[in-house]
Amino acid sequence: MNTGLKITAFAAAIAATFGTAYGVGTSIDPVVAKKPPTAHDEHAEAGEGAGGKTAGGHESAPAGGLQISEGGYTLALDTPRVAAGTSSVLSFSVKDESGRKVTAYQREHGKELHFIVASRDLTVYRHLHPTRAADGTWSVRAELPAAGGYRAFADFKPAKKGATGVTLGADLAVSGKAEPAALPPARATAEVDGYRVTLDGALAPGKANELKLTVTKDGKPVTNLQPYLGAYGHLVALRAGDLAYLHVHPNGEPGDGVTEPGPEVSFTATAPSSGAYRLFLDFQHKGEVRTAAFTVDVPAGGADANTGAKPSAEPGETEKADGHGH
Repeated sequence: MNTGLKITAFAAAIAATFGTAYGVGTSIDPVVAKKPPTAHDEHAEAGEGAGGKTAGGHESAPAGGLQISEGGYTLALDTPRVAAGTSSVLSFSVKDESGRKVTAYQREHGKELHFIVASRDLTVYRHLHPTRAADGTWSVRAELPAAGGYRAFADFKPAKKGATGVTLGADLAVSGKAEPAALPPARATAEVDGYRVTLDGALAPGKANELKLTVTKDGKPVTNLQPYLGAYGHLVALRAGDLAYLHVHPNGEPGDGVTEPGPEVSFTATAPSSGAYRLFLDFQHKGEVRTAAFTVDVPAGGADANTGAKPSAEPGETEKADGHGH
Protein backbone atom coordinates (compact mmCIF):
# COMPACT_ATOMS: atom_id res chain seq x y z
CA MET A 1 0.00 0.00 0.00
CA ASN A 2 1.62 3.25 -1.09
CA THR A 3 0.08 5.36 1.59
CA GLY A 4 -0.72 4.58 5.17
CA LEU A 5 -3.75 6.20 6.62
CA LYS A 6 -3.64 7.15 10.23
CA ILE A 7 -6.08 6.17 12.81
CA THR A 8 -7.21 7.99 15.87
CA ALA A 9 -7.26 5.80 18.89
CA PHE A 10 -9.55 6.29 21.76
CA ALA A 11 -10.03 4.03 24.73
CA ALA A 12 -12.83 3.73 27.20
CA ALA A 13 -12.35 1.49 30.17
CA ILE A 14 -14.79 1.57 33.10
CA ALA A 15 -16.26 -1.66 34.37
CA ALA A 16 -19.95 -1.99 33.54
CA THR A 17 -22.36 -3.07 36.20
CA PHE A 18 -24.36 -5.07 33.72
CA GLY A 19 -23.50 -7.83 31.33
CA THR A 20 -25.02 -7.48 27.88
CA ALA A 21 -27.03 -9.57 25.48
CA TYR A 22 -28.57 -8.14 22.38
CA GLY A 23 -29.06 -8.52 18.66
CA VAL A 24 -25.93 -7.87 16.65
CA GLY A 25 -25.69 -4.55 14.85
CA THR A 26 -23.13 -5.28 12.21
CA SER A 27 -21.76 -2.75 9.79
CA ILE A 28 -19.99 -3.07 6.47
CA ASP A 29 -17.53 -0.54 5.17
CA PRO A 30 -16.87 -0.13 1.48
CA VAL A 31 -13.39 -0.91 0.39
CA VAL A 32 -11.33 1.77 -1.27
CA ALA A 33 -8.30 1.58 -3.51
CA LYS A 34 -4.96 2.81 -2.26
CA LYS A 35 -4.60 6.57 -2.36
CA PRO A 36 -2.40 9.46 -1.55
CA PRO A 37 -3.06 11.20 1.80
CA THR A 38 -6.44 12.89 1.96
CA ALA A 39 -8.48 15.04 4.27
CA HIS A 40 -8.98 11.95 6.45
CA ASP A 41 -5.40 12.35 7.62
CA GLU A 42 -6.38 15.47 9.51
CA HIS A 43 -8.94 13.56 11.52
CA ALA A 44 -6.40 10.91 12.34
CA GLU A 45 -4.35 13.53 14.13
CA ALA A 46 -7.21 14.38 16.43
CA GLY A 47 -6.68 13.60 20.09
CA GLU A 48 -3.26 12.06 19.63
CA GLY A 49 -0.93 11.66 22.51
CA ALA A 50 2.63 10.48 22.24
CA GLY A 51 2.70 8.15 19.31
CA GLY A 52 5.08 6.45 16.93
CA LYS A 53 5.36 6.52 13.16
CA THR A 54 3.27 4.13 11.13
CA ALA A 55 4.47 2.35 8.03
CA GLY A 56 3.00 5.15 5.96
CA GLY A 57 4.96 7.84 7.76
CA HIS A 58 2.06 9.05 9.93
CA GLU A 59 2.02 9.16 13.69
CA SER A 60 -0.17 6.55 15.30
CA ALA A 61 -1.96 7.61 18.46
CA PRO A 62 -1.89 5.28 21.45
CA ALA A 63 -5.14 4.11 22.95
CA GLY A 64 -6.63 7.20 24.58
CA GLY A 65 -9.95 8.66 25.68
CA LEU A 66 -10.10 6.58 28.84
CA GLN A 67 -11.81 9.36 30.75
CA ILE A 68 -15.24 10.88 30.70
CA SER A 69 -13.28 14.15 30.93
CA GLU A 70 -10.22 14.98 28.88
CA GLY A 71 -8.49 18.09 27.55
CA GLY A 72 -10.81 20.37 29.48
CA TYR A 73 -14.00 18.78 28.07
CA THR A 74 -16.53 16.52 29.77
CA LEU A 75 -19.20 14.25 28.31
CA ALA A 76 -22.41 14.68 30.31
CA LEU A 77 -25.13 12.09 29.64
CA ASP A 78 -28.60 13.38 30.48
CA THR A 79 -29.96 9.87 29.93
CA PRO A 80 -27.48 7.44 31.53
CA ARG A 81 -30.14 4.72 31.70
CA VAL A 82 -32.77 3.61 29.17
CA ALA A 83 -35.14 0.65 28.83
CA ALA A 84 -34.24 -2.31 26.65
CA GLY A 85 -36.07 -2.81 23.37
CA THR A 86 -37.70 0.62 23.51
CA SER A 87 -37.12 3.58 21.22
CA SER A 88 -35.55 6.15 23.55
CA VAL A 89 -34.10 9.62 23.13
CA LEU A 90 -30.47 9.75 24.19
CA SER A 91 -29.58 13.25 25.36
CA PHE A 92 -26.13 14.58 26.25
CA SER A 93 -23.84 17.57 26.09
CA VAL A 94 -20.15 18.36 25.99
CA LYS A 95 -19.08 20.83 28.68
CA ASP A 96 -15.95 22.96 28.82
CA GLU A 97 -13.74 23.68 31.83
CA SER A 98 -16.18 26.27 33.16
CA GLY A 99 -19.08 23.84 32.96
CA ARG A 100 -20.73 25.56 30.00
CA LYS A 101 -22.15 23.51 27.15
CA VAL A 102 -20.04 23.64 24.00
CA THR A 103 -21.96 25.08 21.05
CA ALA A 104 -19.21 25.56 18.44
CA TYR A 105 -17.50 22.66 16.68
CA GLN A 106 -15.41 22.07 13.59
CA ARG A 107 -17.09 19.81 11.05
CA GLU A 108 -15.29 16.51 10.62
CA HIS A 109 -16.41 14.14 7.84
CA GLY A 110 -19.63 16.05 7.36
CA LYS A 111 -20.60 16.17 11.05
CA GLU A 112 -19.88 18.37 14.04
CA LEU A 113 -19.87 15.35 16.34
CA HIS A 114 -19.90 11.59 15.88
CA PHE A 115 -21.74 9.58 18.52
CA ILE A 116 -21.23 5.84 18.87
CA VAL A 117 -22.85 3.42 21.31
CA ALA A 118 -21.64 -0.17 21.76
CA SER A 119 -22.58 -2.94 24.15
CA ARG A 120 -19.98 -4.21 26.59
CA ASP A 121 -20.08 -7.65 24.99
CA LEU A 122 -19.53 -6.01 21.57
CA THR A 123 -22.56 -7.64 19.99
CA VAL A 124 -24.39 -4.33 19.47
CA TYR A 125 -23.03 -1.29 17.66
CA ARG A 126 -24.76 1.98 16.80
CA HIS A 127 -23.18 4.82 14.84
CA LEU A 128 -25.70 7.57 15.52
CA HIS A 129 -26.11 11.09 14.16
CA PRO A 130 -27.48 13.35 16.91
CA THR A 131 -28.75 16.88 16.38
CA ARG A 132 -27.63 19.84 18.47
CA ALA A 133 -29.96 22.40 20.01
CA ALA A 134 -28.92 26.04 20.25
CA ASP A 135 -27.98 25.60 23.92
CA GLY A 136 -25.50 22.82 23.11
CA THR A 137 -27.69 19.83 24.03
CA TRP A 138 -27.38 16.89 21.65
CA SER A 139 -30.16 14.33 21.18
CA VAL A 140 -30.84 11.27 19.06
CA ARG A 141 -33.42 8.51 19.11
CA ALA A 142 -32.17 4.92 19.34
CA GLU A 143 -33.39 1.47 20.29
CA LEU A 144 -30.97 -0.71 22.21
CA PRO A 145 -32.25 -4.27 21.90
CA ALA A 146 -31.50 -5.84 25.27
CA ALA A 147 -30.40 -5.13 28.81
CA GLY A 148 -26.83 -4.72 29.89
CA GLY A 149 -23.90 -2.34 29.99
CA TYR A 150 -23.07 -0.10 27.05
CA ARG A 151 -20.44 2.52 26.32
CA ALA A 152 -21.19 5.83 24.61
CA PHE A 153 -18.46 7.72 22.71
CA ALA A 154 -18.49 11.35 21.57
CA ASP A 155 -15.91 12.11 18.86
CA PHE A 156 -15.49 15.81 18.03
CA LYS A 157 -13.18 18.76 17.45
CA PRO A 158 -14.00 22.07 19.19
CA ALA A 159 -14.10 25.22 17.07
CA LYS A 160 -11.49 26.81 19.31
CA LYS A 161 -8.40 27.84 17.31
CA GLY A 162 -5.69 25.22 17.46
CA ALA A 163 -7.99 22.64 19.02
CA THR A 164 -7.36 18.99 18.34
CA GLY A 165 -9.89 16.20 18.21
CA VAL A 166 -11.27 14.73 21.41
CA THR A 167 -13.03 11.45 22.10
CA LEU A 168 -14.82 11.04 25.41
CA GLY A 169 -16.56 7.93 26.76
CA ALA A 170 -19.31 7.37 29.31
CA ASP A 171 -21.16 4.31 30.58
CA LEU A 172 -24.78 3.78 29.60
CA ALA A 173 -27.05 1.26 31.34
CA VAL A 174 -29.96 -0.50 29.62
CA SER A 175 -32.40 -1.81 32.21
CA GLY A 176 -33.86 -5.30 32.17
CA LYS A 177 -32.68 -8.87 32.59
CA ALA A 178 -29.19 -9.19 31.14
CA GLU A 179 -27.46 -12.28 29.81
CA PRO A 180 -23.87 -11.60 28.72
CA ALA A 181 -23.02 -12.94 25.28
CA ALA A 182 -19.72 -14.49 24.31
CA LEU A 183 -17.54 -12.59 21.86
CA PRO A 184 -18.30 -13.95 18.36
CA PRO A 185 -15.46 -16.04 16.93
CA ALA A 186 -13.03 -14.63 14.38
CA ARG A 187 -14.20 -15.18 10.81
CA ALA A 188 -13.10 -13.69 7.52
CA THR A 189 -16.59 -12.97 6.16
CA ALA A 190 -19.77 -11.30 7.37
CA GLU A 191 -23.23 -11.06 5.83
CA VAL A 192 -25.91 -8.41 6.12
CA ASP A 193 -29.05 -7.95 3.98
CA GLY A 194 -27.74 -10.20 1.23
CA TYR A 195 -24.35 -8.49 1.09
CA ARG A 196 -21.17 -10.37 1.88
CA VAL A 197 -18.07 -8.56 3.11
CA THR A 198 -14.70 -10.31 3.13
CA LEU A 199 -11.89 -9.12 5.38
CA ASP A 200 -8.29 -9.64 4.30
CA GLY A 201 -5.36 -8.51 6.41
CA ALA A 202 -4.35 -8.54 10.05
CA LEU A 203 -3.88 -6.13 12.92
CA ALA A 204 -0.54 -6.06 14.73
CA PRO A 205 0.37 -4.28 17.97
CA GLY A 206 2.38 -1.12 17.33
CA LYS A 207 2.62 -1.68 13.57
CA ALA A 208 0.54 -0.25 10.73
CA ASN A 209 -1.02 -2.96 8.58
CA GLU A 210 -3.44 -2.85 5.69
CA LEU A 211 -6.97 -4.19 6.02
CA LYS A 212 -8.89 -4.81 2.80
CA LEU A 213 -12.65 -5.24 2.73
CA THR A 214 -14.43 -6.51 -0.36
CA VAL A 215 -18.19 -6.07 -0.77
CA THR A 216 -20.26 -8.42 -2.94
CA LYS A 217 -23.96 -9.08 -3.40
CA ASP A 218 -25.41 -12.26 -4.89
CA GLY A 219 -21.86 -13.32 -5.70
CA LYS A 220 -21.14 -10.20 -7.75
CA PRO A 221 -18.77 -7.37 -6.76
CA VAL A 222 -20.43 -4.12 -5.72
CA THR A 223 -18.78 -1.42 -7.82
CA ASN A 224 -21.11 1.50 -7.10
CA LEU A 225 -20.77 2.14 -3.39
CA GLN A 226 -22.00 5.57 -2.32
CA PRO A 227 -20.11 8.09 -0.19
CA TYR A 228 -20.86 7.91 3.50
CA LEU A 229 -19.44 10.57 5.82
CA GLY A 230 -17.16 11.70 3.00
CA ALA A 231 -15.77 8.28 2.18
CA TYR A 232 -16.72 4.93 0.66
CA GLY A 233 -16.13 3.19 3.95
CA HIS A 234 -16.08 3.84 7.66
CA LEU A 235 -14.42 1.59 10.22
CA VAL A 236 -14.46 1.58 14.02
CA ALA A 237 -12.54 -0.97 16.10
CA LEU A 238 -13.18 -1.68 19.78
CA ARG A 239 -10.89 -3.77 21.95
CA ALA A 240 -12.65 -6.44 23.98
CA GLY A 241 -12.39 -5.95 27.72
CA ASP A 242 -11.91 -2.20 28.07
CA LEU A 243 -13.45 -1.05 24.75
CA ALA A 244 -10.35 0.83 23.63
CA TYR A 245 -11.63 2.84 20.67
CA LEU A 246 -9.90 3.03 17.29
CA HIS A 247 -11.36 5.20 14.56
CA VAL A 248 -10.01 4.23 11.14
CA HIS A 249 -10.59 5.89 7.78
CA PRO A 250 -10.15 4.35 4.33
CA ASN A 251 -7.28 5.10 2.03
CA GLY A 252 -8.55 7.62 -0.49
CA GLU A 253 -11.82 9.46 -0.84
CA PRO A 254 -14.57 9.96 -3.42
CA GLY A 255 -13.64 12.38 -6.19
CA ASP A 256 -9.87 12.18 -5.73
CA GLY A 257 -9.46 10.72 -9.22
CA VAL A 258 -7.99 7.49 -7.88
CA THR A 259 -10.40 5.85 -5.48
CA GLU A 260 -12.91 3.47 -7.00
CA PRO A 261 -16.42 3.08 -5.48
CA GLY A 262 -15.85 -0.58 -4.67
CA PRO A 263 -15.84 -3.45 -4.49
CA GLU A 264 -12.69 -3.07 -2.38
CA VAL A 265 -11.90 -0.56 0.33
CA SER A 266 -8.57 -0.54 2.14
CA PHE A 267 -7.65 0.83 5.54
CA THR A 268 -4.40 1.24 7.42
CA ALA A 269 -4.69 0.45 11.11
CA THR A 270 -2.44 0.00 14.12
CA ALA A 271 -3.52 -1.95 17.18
CA PRO A 272 -2.39 -0.43 20.48
CA SER A 273 -1.84 -3.90 21.98
CA SER A 274 -2.49 -7.59 21.56
CA GLY A 275 -5.97 -8.90 22.34
CA ALA A 276 -9.34 -9.44 20.72
CA TYR A 277 -10.92 -6.61 18.73
CA ARG A 278 -14.32 -6.14 17.18
CA LEU A 279 -14.37 -4.32 13.82
CA PHE A 280 -17.53 -2.54 12.68
CA LEU A 281 -17.55 -1.58 9.01
CA ASP A 282 -20.14 0.77 7.52
CA PHE A 283 -20.90 1.18 3.84
CA GLN A 284 -23.68 2.77 1.84
CA HIS A 285 -25.33 1.24 -1.22
CA LYS A 286 -28.62 2.12 -2.88
CA GLY A 287 -29.25 4.82 -0.34
CA GLU A 288 -28.93 2.65 2.78
CA VAL A 289 -26.07 2.31 5.23
CA ARG A 290 -25.31 -1.24 6.37
CA THR A 291 -22.91 -2.57 8.94
CA ALA A 292 -20.86 -5.76 9.05
CA ALA A 293 -18.94 -6.89 12.13
CA PHE A 294 -15.79 -9.00 12.48
CA THR A 295 -13.84 -10.31 15.44
CA VAL A 296 -10.06 -10.05 15.00
CA ASP A 297 -7.46 -11.65 17.27
CA VAL A 298 -4.18 -9.76 17.68
CA PRO A 299 -1.47 -11.99 19.18
CA ALA A 300 1.49 -10.66 21.08
CA GLY A 301 4.03 -11.99 18.58
CA GLY A 302 3.62 -9.12 16.11
CA ALA A 303 2.63 -9.20 12.45
CA ASP A 304 4.26 -12.55 11.71
CA ALA A 305 2.13 -14.27 14.34
CA ASN A 306 -1.06 -12.39 13.57
CA THR A 307 -3.72 -14.26 11.69
CA GLY A 308 -6.60 -12.28 13.17
CA ALA A 309 -8.40 -11.81 9.87
CA LYS A 310 -8.47 -15.53 9.17
CA PRO A 311 -11.52 -17.62 10.01
CA SER A 312 -11.42 -19.47 13.30
CA ALA A 313 -14.12 -21.84 12.09
CA GLU A 314 -14.53 -23.71 8.84
CA PRO A 315 -13.53 -21.76 5.71
CA GLY A 316 -16.45 -19.98 4.12
CA GLU A 317 -18.40 -19.63 7.35
CA THR A 318 -19.86 -16.19 7.78
CA GLU A 319 -21.14 -14.10 10.61
CA LYS A 320 -24.68 -12.90 10.10
CA ALA A 321 -26.16 -9.72 11.47
CA ASP A 322 -29.15 -9.90 13.78
CA GLY A 323 -29.69 -6.17 13.62
CA HIS A 324 -28.30 -3.00 12.08
CA GLY A 325 -26.41 -0.15 13.65
CA HIS A 326 -28.26 2.54 11.70
